[in-house]
Amino acid sequence: MEARRGFEHAASAIGAGGTQVPAVEEFVRFCYHRRRVGWPELYDEMCAVAARGVFRGWGFAELADQGICFTLSDLPSLAAVAAEVSRDERERSRRARAAAKDADVDRRRAERALTGSPAAVRLTTAVAASD
Repeated sequence: MEARRGFEHAASAIGAGGTQVPAVEEFVRFCYHRRRVGWPELYDEMCAVAARGVFRGWGFAELADQGICFTLSDLPSLAAVAAEVSRDERERSRRARAAAKDADVDRRRAERALTGSPAAVRLTTAVAASD
């Protein structure tokens, strides 16, 4: 009956009232990072992680104690958290790509500015002369 206790509080831990236990989001994010897929493939990854105890050594019972349950009645709440995490991670990835692109553009501008400057011309000439 101990495992059933975990199932009873799963809905409140996963998102009733708009708040959730941090372990729920951490677990879903951990699984998303292992396999960047959407629902229902992410559910498969979460089950595999739970079965192997990969996340903090927690199996199904320990995850249930944290409010993470894989029962049919808990799937809508778990899917909602997964969708939120997936959306957040895609946005982070998009921002990181944009920042990298901006940094690359800035680097190219700096290189162009240097190659046209008198100091760059002198440096290039000095390096060529030393070869």
